[in-house]
Amino acid sequence: MAQVNVTIGGRSYRIACEDGQEDHLNGLAHQVDLTIADLREQFGEIGDQRLAVMAAITLADRLKEMNQRIEDVRAEVETVQQARGEVAEREAAMEQNLVRIVDSVAERVDALAERLANGAGAPSD
Repeated sequence: MAQVNVTIGGRSYRIACEDGQEDHLNGLAHQVDLTIADLREQFGEIGDQRLAVMAAITLADRLKEMNQRIEDVRAEVETVQQARGEVAEREAAMEQNLVRIVDSVAERVDALAERLANGAGAPSD
C-alpha cells in the first residue's frame, strides 16, 4: 500500500492509498484544498474544523448535483432509445407496406402484360 503526503488548508497529511492511486489521491486532496481556500476567502478564519465540515458539505452537494445530472442524462438516453425503437418499428412497418404495394403493382403489371401478350388489349374503364 502506497503512502502519499498531501497538503490541505496549509497542513500536511500522510494518507495511505492503493498502489497506483497516488496521483488520483493528490488530485482529490487538491480539490479539497481549493474548496477550503475558497471557503476561507468567503468566510475568513472561522476555524479549521468548521472549514473542513463546510468543505465536506460543499463537495457532497457538488457530488449530489452531479449524480442528479447523471440520472437526468440516463433518463434522456432511455427516452431517446425508446424513441429510436419506435422509429425503427414504424420504419419496418412502412417498409413492409411498401413491399406490399410494390408486389401489388408488380402483379397488376404482370396481368396487364399477359393480357397484352394474349391480344386482349388494355382493360377499359
